[in-house]
Amino acid sequence: MKKFAVLSFSGGMDSSSLLLKLLAQGFHVTTISIDYGQKHKIELEKASQLIQLLQSKNLNVEHQNITISGISELLESSLVEGGDEIPTGHYSEENMKSTVVPNRNKIFSSIIQSIALSISLKTDSEVLIAMGAHAGDHDTYPDCRPIFRDKDYEAFITGNYNEAKKVKYYLPYIELDKSQVLKDGLNSCNILALDFKEVYNLTHTSYSTVKINNELISDYSSSASVSRIEAFINNHIQDPIPYADPLTNKILDWDNVSQKVQKIIHDFEMRNNISKND
Repeated sequence: MKKFAVLSFSGGMDSSSLLLKLLAQGFHVTTISIDYGQKHKIELEKASQLIQLLQSKNLNVEHQNITISGISELLESSLVEGGDEIPTGHYSEENMKSTVVPNRNKIFSSIIQSIALSISLKTDSEVLIAMGAHAGDHDTYPDCRPIFRDKDYEAFITGNYNEAKKVKYYLPYIELDKSQVLKDGLNSCNILALDFKEVYNLTHTSYSTVKINNELISDYSSSASVSRIEAFINNHIQDPIPYADPLTNKILDWDNVSQKVQKIIHDFEMRNNISKND
C-alpha cells in the first residue's frame, strides 16, 4: 500500500533531512515550498534543484511552489523584503526575535493541511503532514513548539469532517537539536545510496548572502548559518556549501569558517553565563 506524506519544504537543511527520512521510509512525498516574500529566495531555487536531483534517482517525490509573496508588505520581520537588517550571532540571542515571521507556521500549516486532506480524500489513505521543526527552534519561534503543533492539529480536526482524522502530524525532530537532525539526514543518505555532499550542496540555510561573481554565497555569521555550521562541526564533517565573509567579500576555507563560528558560540556562552550569574 502506498504511503503518503506532505512536507513543508523550505529548501533548508532541516526540511531536506526530513525529506530524505521520508523517502528512506518508503513514502511518496509531496513537497510544498512557499514564497512569502522572504529575502533569501535562493532557498526556493535550491529546493527545486534538490527535488530534480532526487527525481533523477527515481525517488518518489513531487514538488509544488506556492506564491503568497504579496503578504510580505503586511508582515513585520527582518526576514521579509523591506524588513530590518538580519541580526548576526547565536540562534538563542535575544535579538533573533526579529527573524520571527508572525504566525508563519500557522499560515504554512493551513495550506499544507488543505493539501494533505485533499490527497487523503482522493486516495482514501492516511497522509502525514511532515515538518522539520526541531528543539533548537523552540526558544525563538513559538510556532515550532510541541504545544503549537497540538493546538493547531486540534483546530484542524475541529474545522473539518471526520475524514480529517486520517491526516496526522509527523514531526520526528521536535525534540532533537540541529546536529541530531543532520546526523539523521546523513543516515538517510546512506540508506538511499546518495552522496551527502551532492545532496546538502543543494540546500540553503543562511538568512544573509554575499554576492561574489553574480553568485549568492552563504554568510557564516547570521544565526541560521551559525546553527548549521555548528551541526556539521559536531558531526565531524565539512559542509559542502561555500561560505563567505560579508566584510571582505571573499570565500573562506572550512577551517576558517569553523574557527569563526566556534568563537561566536564561545562568546555567546560566555555572555550567557555572565548574565545567569548577575
